Amino acid sequence: MRLRAKVDNNHAEIVRALRAAGRRVLDLSRVGSGCPDILVGWGGRQVLMEIKCDKGKLTPQQEAFRASWPCPVVVVRSVGEALAATGVSDAVPAARPDGG
Repeated sequence: MRLRAKVDNNHAEIVRALRAAGRRVLDLSRVGSGCPDILVGWGGRQVLMEIKCDKGKLTPQQEAFRASWPCPVVVVRSVGEALAATGVSDAVPAARPDGG
């Protein structure tokens, strides 16, 4: 298990914004093995999110995790995308599940 995980520069900002919007956030960034960065819960729902910077790409391990996991993993690149993925209506359109 990794002791120190590399996180994207926008990670903390996105987590703060989600929490400020009333979302529960579990940081999974230290898990490794392609596991998404965060688990977000609200109103009986939850979503796994992989946080990437503007041009960041999924690693082969992250792609494999997404392919094998039984629920969608959303790739988000901004606060607006993360909020929209959790139903915050004044945010930008939701991030695409394909990571693009």
